[in-house]
Amino acid sequence: MWRQFRKFSSSSSSSSFSAKEKKWDALIIGGGHNGLTAAAYLARSGLSVAVLERRHIIGGAAVTEELIPGFKFSRCSYLQSLLRPCVIKELELKRHGLKLLKRSPSSFTPLLDGRYLLLGSDKELNYSEISKFSKSDADAYSRYESQLDKFCEFMDPLLDSSTPETLQGSSHLNTRIRHKLQNSAFWANCLRRALHLGQKDLVDLMDLLLAPASKVLNNWFEADVLKVTLATDAVIGSTASVHTPGSGYVLLHHVMGESDGDRGIWSYVEGGMGSVSSAIAAAAKEAGATILTNAEVSKLMIEDTGRVHGVLLADGTILHSSVVLSNATPFKTFMDLVPDDVLPHDFHKAIKCSDYRSATTKINLAVDRLPQFQCCNLSHPDAGPQHGGTIHIGPESIEEMHSAAQDAENGLPSRRPIIEMTIPTVFDKTISPSGKHVIGLFIQYTPYKPSDGSWENPVYRVKYL
Repeated sequence: MWRQFRKFSSSSSSSSFSAKEKKWDALIIGGGHNGLTAAAYLARSGLSVAVLERRHIIGGAAVTEELIPGFKFSRCSYLQSLLRPCVIKELELKRHGLKLLKRSPSSFTPLLDGRYLLLGSDKELNYSEISKFSKSDADAYSRYESQLDKFCEFMDPLLDSSTPETLQGSSHLNTRIRHKLQNSAFWANCLRRALHLGQKDLVDLMDLLLAPASKVLNNWFEADVLKVTLATDAVIGSTASVHTPGSGYVLLHHVMGESDGDRGIWSYVEGGMGSVSSAIAAAAKEAGATILTNAEVSKLMIEDTGRVHGVLLADGTILHSSVVLSNATPFKTFMDLVPDDVLPHDFHKAIKCSDYRSATTKINLAVDRLPQFQCCNLSHPDAGPQHGGTIHIGPESIEEMHSAAQDAENGLPSRRPIIEMTIPTVFDKTISPSGKHVIGLFIQYTPYKPSDGSWENPVYRVKYL
């Protein structure tokens, strides 16, 4: 049973924080959307919660900033679909200002030979567009989508369930029994869903989860443009090649999301992705959570027994709590914030050896007109269907995608990179001056430490651009 605690008013900066001697029920390091979500749920349970954000603005990777006067950019994340529907509903994020702007068509792939492919939620459009390249692919595409929908229905409840974990250290008998019952319920639910799915579909699901995306797509389709368009979702944001085992799951993962009940639909967010964080923060504040900006945590305070009893801020302030949640990366949390010699050696070594290198570059542009594509034969400035969704530019075959990954593996920026272009201002008129636009370019693969130069060198960076 939850104990009920008195709720405390929220504040937006560390200067307004005066209860330094108070012991909080929970402190959360980092005001990204995950930390804010945790704060909202804990506060709704009656606990006193404070979120400690290092920067002057909340949001983490889901943040909107005016980098150029009049132009507001989603600096990191740029589309919404994977925020779980139950979170949106339970925290009433729409009431707190979240407005999703659905895209249709959802993707546009221009080719060097003057042709193009549009895809979206309109089945007739998809059939017509794919038929330009392959009639058999057009026939197969609806079956492909149906199978992925079936697999998503299997995975959905698992994503919203508490995952089974191993108890650490000694626990009371009641705790161990409750833990075993919770784990048993999870696996029983998995078994029931597997039996309902059936043997053939279950085998196909396992193949999808473990196989390279290239194998999955080659089994379904023959047209390169369709395979490349779909394969982007299997590697986006990763260092993996389309031939990497397991990239099939990433392909599935990107159709697991939804927007307002529509499966696999990715949306812009009015006001940029920072509006997601703002809505969650509003829900957390309404429940009684305190959110502090300019409040950098420099160290976790840990007793000789190994129990946490608070955090030390960079300005010397000590905040007390017996529970601390970290929204920072595992490396930042355990290597920088946890004092030396507290963690077991094997765990410390595993964290230290974690590979956090990225192979992606995000470029944000402010432009005075929309880009035009020769294959569409459009010269007027108005937005067309080609501008609303994700614009896929780059490799035109699976092997060219693999070559792009191999370039980065060899320490070189991809000679023909995979580029996802998005133009949120086609739908969202709140983030740029009238008639002008914001463009995001999500590019891969770029090596974290190139072998032919350094990202610290301005000349090398300009050469890349």
